[in-house]
Amino acid sequence: MALSDPSGKLANPLTIINRRDDIADLEAITSIINQYDVKQIIVGLPRSMDGSLGKQAEEVKAFTQKLCRHTQVPVEFRDERLTTVSARRLMQASYTKKTRKKVRDDAIAAALILQGFLDEPWREGCELSLE
Repeated sequence: MALSDPSGKLANPLTIINRRDDIADLEAITSIINQYDVKQIIVGLPRSMDGSLGKQAEEVKAFTQKLCRHTQVPVEFRDERLTTVSARRLMQASYTKKTRKKVRDDAIAAALILQGFLDEPWREGCELSLE
């Protein structure tokens, strides 16, 4: 997960939620939503390289529907293709080998997806979260 700064200009990695089951995962996410007073949720949608939606994307969409039933916070999807690759490259360039072992590329990828949303020219600043 990642959060923006209060001005809605800069995404920061927040945490990793290790998936257990839908109930525990929804509780963890809604706890973060409440703790940080999240106003918008951006969900990375894992599309295939040709842009199609595969099995994993359908699972993400199904889980997101459950999330929508547990919160009134608006949810939007963003394409997450190649964000993990970008996160790993960024980590390679920015962190020592020892630090890279402690930092999860998933959290960096979440921040990259959120930053892409924040950088969209039509947006106005607001605090956001990425699941």
